Amino acid sequence: MRILQLIDSLQVGGAERMAVNYANALVDAIEFSALVASRKEGALKNHINDKVSYFCLDKQSTFDVKAILRLRAFCKKEKIDWIHAHGTSYFTAFLLKMVHPKINIIWHEHLGARSSEKAISNRILRFCSRFFCGIIVVNHELEVWCQSALHCDKTIYLPNFTMKNANEKAVTTLHGSDSKRILYLANLRNPKNHQLLVDVAIKLKQRHPQWSFHCVGKDLEDDYSKALKASIGENKLTETFYLYGLKEDIDHIISQASIGVIASSSEGLPVALLEYGLHQKAVVATQVGEIPEIISDGINGFVVPSNDPDGFLEALVKLVEDESLRQQFGNALHQTIIENHSEKAVISKYINWINKELQC
Repeated sequence: MRILQLIDSLQVGGAERMAVNYANALVDAIEFSALVASRKEGALKNHINDKVSYFCLDKQSTFDVKAILRLRAFCKKEKIDWIHAHGTSYFTAFLLKMVHPKINIIWHEHLGARSSEKAISNRILRFCSRFFCGIIVVNHELEVWCQSALHCDKTIYLPNFTMKNANEKAVTTLHGSDSKRILYLANLRNPKNHQLLVDVAIKLKQRHPQWSFHCVGKDLEDDYSKALKASIGENKLTETFYLYGLKEDIDHIISQASIGVIASSSEGLPVALLEYGLHQKAVVATQVGEIPEIISDGINGFVVPSNDPDGFLEALVKLVEDESLRQQFGNALHQTIIENHSEKAVISKYINWINKELQC
């Protein structure tokens, strides 16, 4: 089996991390593992295993014929059987299929909110799905949606998984007091809902002023970012609510935090949650996507309704005030991740699905 992971870029994001994770995990599990960034590179290039065959396609436009022909040449040279297209890269895979009919396409949907979109918003995807051999989704709601809305009946839910980066260099030092840091790993964009954390931070500051919030993720410097920064300033949180932008040393950053949070109003299965668990961090998260499938409220973390700052605050205060509970939740979440969302378990299901279920 020879599989190529296809992703638009290698900038830090959930879909991009999973493309790299699959490429790395498959290196020792199949005959040949490759990764192609169709448009541009990014920080995650440094996370690619040396054994993975990688190149950047440098696609300049939607219908860049020369780029597609370069991709076809690579696939023929390396005898690629499967293109595993992540997110919006499905269209590049479709174009490849037009000039290289023997290739088999798997589409991996990472956008949890797609199931709530109108049909007209997905007309191109719906057409291209006729050429998919199989679809991987990040939550069960998406699985139902794909089976009813798209022209591909081979759909499977595979949970995201995470891996530590053995080549990581510790660079980032978080502000604030040791053992009193709350971390949110998420790009600054909807539906990550950073404003919910600002609302929580205002009230937490009154009760526990030494605790601080730390947001790590890409800053597009758009209206979302400007509104967030304005809110931080207006509420006098500049010394307790920090924005770091895009960072590569995620393992090192997580090691400096005591609590991990997820404030999203919509999700699939956030990779950040798996990373928190891998590092044995206690978590407070909103009740969206597949998060309730991972966190059992009050057992290995706290789950609160979306857009409920008061409920989020009270759950957070329980962890802030009880170090032993933080340790208990962190250990329990770690065990959950190891048992159900490990690289070995997911990759085994993935390969078995391709071998036994997908006949193109």
